Amino acid sequence: MSSSFELDLFGENSAESKPAKSAGYIEELAAKILKYQKSYYTGEAEISDAEFDRLWDELKEIAPDHPVLQKVGSDLAENYENTENNTNLSVEIEENSADLNKNAGNFQKARHLIPMGSQEKAANPEQFLAWAQKHPYEEYLVEYKLDGASLEIQYQNGEFYKAVTRGDGEIGDDITRNVAKMQGLVLHLPGSFTGGVRGEVIMSHEVHRQKFADKANCRNAANGLMKRKDGEGSEYLQIICYDALFIDAAGTNAFSDEIEKMNWLKSAGFNTVPLQICASPQSVIDYRAEVMEKRVNLNYDIDGLVIKQKQIDLDDARRARPDKQIAFKFSLEEAVSVVRNVIWNENGATYTPVAEFDTVELAGTKVSRASLSNYNTIVDLGLKIGSHVVVTKRGEIIPKIEAVVKTEESEKEPKIEVPVPEKCGVCGTVLINEGTRLYCPNHFCTKRLVHQLEKWADMAQIRDLGTTLIKDLVAGGAVKSLKDLYQLDEAKLSPFFLNEESLEKEKISLGARKVLASIQNSRKIKLSSFIAGFDIEGIGETMIEKLIDAGFVTLKGFLSAKTEDFAGVFGFAEITANTLVEGLKENAEEMRYLCENGIIQIEETVKKSQLLSGKSFCFTGELFTMKRAQAEQMVKDNGGACKSSVTKGLSYLVTNDTTSGSSKNVKAASLGIPIIDEKQFLALFDD
Repeated sequence: MSSSFELDLFGENSAESKPAKSAGYIEELAAKILKYQKSYYTGEAEISDAEFDRLWDELKEIAPDHPVLQKVGSDLAENYENTENNTNLSVEIEENSADLNKNAGNFQKARHLIPMGSQEKAANPEQFLAWAQKHPYEEYLVEYKLDGASLEIQYQNGEFYKAVTRGDGEIGDDITRNVAKMQGLVLHLPGSFTGGVRGEVIMSHEVHRQKFADKANCRNAANGLMKRKDGEGSEYLQIICYDALFIDAAGTNAFSDEIEKMNWLKSAGFNTVPLQICASPQSVIDYRAEVMEKRVNLNYDIDGLVIKQKQIDLDDARRARPDKQIAFKFSLEEAVSVVRNVIWNENGATYTPVAEFDTVELAGTKVSRASLSNYNTIVDLGLKIGSHVVVTKRGEIIPKIEAVVKTEESEKEPKIEVPVPEKCGVCGTVLINEGTRLYCPNHFCTKRLVHQLEKWADMAQIRDLGTTLIKDLVAGGAVKSLKDLYQLDEAKLSPFFLNEESLEKEKISLGARKVLASIQNSRKIKLSSFIAGFDIEGIGETMIEKLIDAGFVTLKGFLSAKTEDFAGVFGFAEITANTLVEGLKENAEEMRYLCENGIIQIEETVKKSQLLSGKSFCFTGELFTMKRAQAEQMVKDNGGACKSSVTKGLSYLVTNDTTSGSSKNVKAASLGIPIIDEKQFLALFDD
């Protein structure tokens, strides 16, 4: 895994969470990390990078001071500053090697000049942007992150001196004889360069296919060959370089910045990774999308990008956890594909665009479709039929198109504007396109009615009223609105269960009788279920309950409310509030009819205290006087809201360990959210 000064193994103390775990569990986790780390460095990786990263991050989370995380020290960096001249550096290298080789195995051991651990990683654009927000560089230097075997090439007065594998990040194997046979090695450098050059040993896809197809992948094959005692096969490997540490006679790094360093590597004759200079974090994300599409045509493997600043910062590189650069990795949950069609799914009154694209594999499954949510998404993405797009499958659940990739090659391909439906396919009414929603405005459209009846059956718990029967009732004209459901009798329902011959014999169907009983048992309903049952776009029962908790406890109160009334409730926004107001207005007549004529009885809602209205709480840890569920109910009963995590806008974090270093405490403190204990929480209810 490549990147200049990757130091993930240094393990700087973290202020993040330390969830309670047994000492046995922690040591078991640490043992796994050491095991898999060893297998990785020896070229026989047993698990994927992503799986290893998850183990590492978990140990970092629960035991940030564990010795395994401190495995690679920064004491070697002292060599950079303490070197008085080139001769002393050579002597020091020899002395270090002599000490190490007392217990050497198949290869002699040697110490690195450049620290060779790992570094912080971003797995998706959100994580990268969070890092970039803390690092607002004037320009971002972006390089390929090679997926091979790391190597340090050491030089003395311009002459190739030694080649050392990554090893444990501090000490590696001296494989000088094998590296001497590899493609891309520069034996003689211009001037009197003394220091180290860092690169990656890779096997090309072509070599892998022709000679080492029995190996799982190029990286494993390269690791195996470079460590062969007889050196056989090393001539098939290549070295690509991306970093250098040049110690001049005064003991200082002679490169003025990262660009000069990369130019020097090229001029010296090394194979190098491409360098892209990006003006903003978003341009880095766009470039990453381009590279994701290009990498299938590369002759070697890359698994992400490395992003850093132009300035060389050795102090940061010597830290246990470098902060000023990051590996922006590709993910098994991301791929680039080409949109071939956009269809519009009809769900009730709403038309939702769905993109169909060339099949890609994400998180172990094949994916060829993803929702585009609404018309505005198509416009914002600039998406057309034929567009190359980045597809993700976040959380291994729902596919999503994140961005359109625009390269010279993709822009040459023909594009077609996405067709947008103009009329309802059922009733022929002209559709209304609000950007965030494309829908049929005809309240009497049978498609809309079927969907509304399905929602009502769910909210009113009419279990025997299924979709097929609903469609038949609507198609047959027996039901034209919600109130018609309650006008049905056994005689009207039986023809939908019995044919003509059966009707003459039985007259009444037992199935019809069962459905009718289920309908009659639904006449008493909660206010939240009643309103949600009218199928107002985007308004579910939970949202209605928030408004009830905020004091809207009667149907009259809902029907007389204005947009600003709902928008003032915690968790609501103006757009959602307006959607609800318009939906209530559209259905008001039928709502009143059902209630005023005794068809439906809305259960009385007990008005809750508004003592905590507009406030939200998150509980963590054990409470002394009650269970957490009881505390959360107290909040809800008094007009407040409960959250399961600490987010911006939270009113209080409640914990009896207010000074702990838990992730919730740390995050609350960083956001300026008050952290109170149980006693302070209960005091909020005192008059």
